[in-house]
Amino acid sequence: MNLIKFLKSGIIALLFTFTATFASAGGHFDANNHDASMLSESELKAMVDAAMKVNPPKNGKNYVFGFANLQRDIAFCALVEEGILANAEAAGIEVLVTDNLLDGATAMANAESYITRNVDYVIEFQTDAAFGEMIMNKMNMNGIGVTAIDIPMPGAGFFGANNPKSGYIGGLHLASAAITKWGPDVGKDAYLVIGALPQSGAVVAMRSGGQEAGARAILPEISDDRVIVYDAKQTLELSFQEMNNVIGRIPEGAPILITAINDQTSTGALRAVQGANRGDDAIVVGMGADELDTMMNEPEFIASVGYFPERYGNYLIPMALSNLANKPVDDVVLMNHVMVSPSNICEYYSDRTCRDDDVAASWSFPQEAFSAHLAEVRADPAMADVLNLIPSD
Repeated sequence: MNLIKFLKSGIIALLFTFTATFASAGGHFDANNHDASMLSESELKAMVDAAMKVNPPKNGKNYVFGFANLQRDIAFCALVEEGILANAEAAGIEVLVTDNLLDGATAMANAESYITRNVDYVIEFQTDAAFGEMIMNKMNMNGIGVTAIDIPMPGAGFFGANNPKSGYIGGLHLASAAITKWGPDVGKDAYLVIGALPQSGAVVAMRSGGQEAGARAILPEISDDRVIVYDAKQTLELSFQEMNNVIGRIPEGAPILITAINDQTSTGALRAVQGANRGDDAIVVGMGADELDTMMNEPEFIASVGYFPERYGNYLIPMALSNLANKPVDDVVLMNHVMVSPSNICEYYSDRTCRDDDVAASWSFPQEAFSAHLAEVRADPAMADVLNLIPSD
């Protein structure tokens, strides 16, 4: 299967081809077969009516939800928030937004504020895995349902990235582009640099592991000593600082293949390489496709794995309402991901114009190798508590 066929396959079908609607399902929101579009106002309000018959609002006539955002000034998070608020407004739901500031203690304080306000439901986006259980203990004691975004919390529903697969396709694309730029022997000298996020625990580690596995599926000759994993710490600025400590370990002229936990940290790593006058040695693949201007304006930033954060709310509000209506909701809903690059950006964002990629990549998805990678992930003792978040294939 070539890249174009892969992008047009079931992954795209789930995101953009209508397979099951709220109406055709007789009022049941089937999140894992939803097309990522926003339900109509009438459909959302019908879901509210159904939920209120089972769980009336605690604070008057309308529902009040809490949304604890990861960090509101990060582009990805801002897009998630906009989508949640748009859906809530259409449904007639008030949303109390707080900022977790990438900090577990702040997330705990925000959770406690929602308990004080006696909200009807909480959507939680917080990055510190160590605080998830504590937050959920408090929510459970107060009878507040929770959906967690990207970082699981015990007992909460989960909505977020398919981490092994998103990382893997990003790694495939990065390695393939390296061959285009430097030739088929690039793996003999190249360095693979991955900006990870250890504080977020095992689930996000699957993304970083997928990035390495995908790149080495195409360039197996990259030796272990030329794979550098650093703590990207979630933001552009901190990733820039950490990458400055890495760049000196890479010999002059060696190709540098960079990817990281999100677009911001990928950009931070690129800025460090550029600051060291090594930009010509580097190519970057991001995660999220939320920093589109960077991808379109900087030739080293060749592509990003699409997460479509602007569509998260199209799932999260209906999932919350289904929970309140005591209707079946999948415990785990994973987004599907595609590569977004200058050559296909207009297919996903109509306000953008496609152009030729600065560094093209062409690859076939190695299903057998990916299945073997998933088997290794499942066998890792560190993944024992999150096996339900590992895709079947």
